[in-house]
Amino acid sequence: MTNDAGDSARGCALTLLLLDAARAVEARAEGALGEIGLSLASLGALRHLVLAPEPLTLSQLAERHCCGKSNVTQLVDRLESDGLVSRESDPDDRRTIRAAVTESGRTAYARANALLAEHERAIDAQLGTGPRADLARGLRALREG
Repeated sequence: MTNDAGDSARGCALTLLLLDAARAVEARAEGALGEIGLSLASLGALRHLVLAPEPLTLSQLAERHCCGKSNVTQLVDRLESDGLVSRESDPDDRRTIRAAVTESGRTAYARANALLAEHERAIDAQLGTGPRADLARGLRALREG
């Protein structure tokens, strides 16, 4: 005989554990990035700009960053005021503005990656490399649906 309430509680417990773990990892990453003046949102935007072969329109950046254009505009405003991004006119359409990462932005992105690599080494120390690979595989499967 199965206990439906117990099975349901265990399923719920796993979901809540995953969400709690994600929040804890996110909070630690935000804290580490905050020490160098970045956030996960700003790091994400810098990542898209660093990896793009050319400056991105704000619409392209919003699409890649999975957020609204007004949020990206505010994010680019902050990054620009910090000297990490510059706005450029589109050579083909002067009405369009593109965001370009500056050298300071590339340096900040590299520093943030180094910090997050350190953060991951701490996770590795907690989990061990075998469980880490299994966890990464499982999380990818969950993300893909």
